[in-house]
Amino acid sequence: MSRRRGSLLASFTYAFDGIVHALRHERNMWIHFITAGLVLVAALFFALTRLEVIALFVAISFVLITEMFNTAVEHVVDLVTDEEDPRARIAKDVSAGAVLLAAVNAVAVAYLVFYDKITSVPYTVLSKLRGSPIDVTVIALFIVILVAIAVKAVTGRGTAFHGGLPSVHAAVAFAGWVAVTFVAAGTTFALPISAIALFMALLVAQSRVQARIHTLTEVAVGAALGIAVTVLLFRIWYPI
Repeated sequence: MSRRRGSLLASFTYAFDGIVHALRHERNMWIHFITAGLVLVAALFFALTRLEVIALFVAISFVLITEMFNTAVEHVVDLVTDEEDPRARIAKDVSAGAVLLAAVNAVAVAYLVFYDKITSVPYTVLSKLRGSPIDVTVIALFIVILVAIAVKAVTGRGTAFHGGLPSVHAAVAFAGWVAVTFVAAGTTFALPISAIALFMALLVAQSRVQARIHTLTEVAVGAALGIAVTVLLFRIWYPI
């Protein structure tokens, strides 16, 4: 337990390690992550207000948080006793019930946000694809993080910030470079802005390799992942 008394950065590391652990060992977390990614991608197709986007983020976060609390409760109960105990069963059932309520709430939010827009798909959606670079950037970065963490959970190597394939830092850094490049396109200083963003991304990647946290391959895969996802989203919803 002494390792828990670390710096603020160490605290964030332990927190992300918890997310990776839940993905590696909990099937439901995979379902939640995939659903969250699909919902966020779908949000780009519709003319959602900022309040509607906030509602989706809150609902998604609520489901993921309750699922992780459920996992934590199950591990603590199993640590305390491995016998059939009504109190242990109640603790697990209540925590599972919390996940169910969060999931039902998320479905209700999705229904309220998307119903009218889905019913009018033939008339409005195709002509109202999201054109805001800020919206695309935020969702692209969020999806890059989700995909990078999911891949790291699948490979089963390293922790959230120490080794493993791919490097999440590199993925986010290069995704940011691509986003900045698309947003700055057409402006007077597009080239220098893109060059500066690329230089910063390369510094992030170089620091991960120099600190021996990641190998060159892990950083390269992370960079490729961030670039591919962000380019795809921007090409679809905010072409240059």
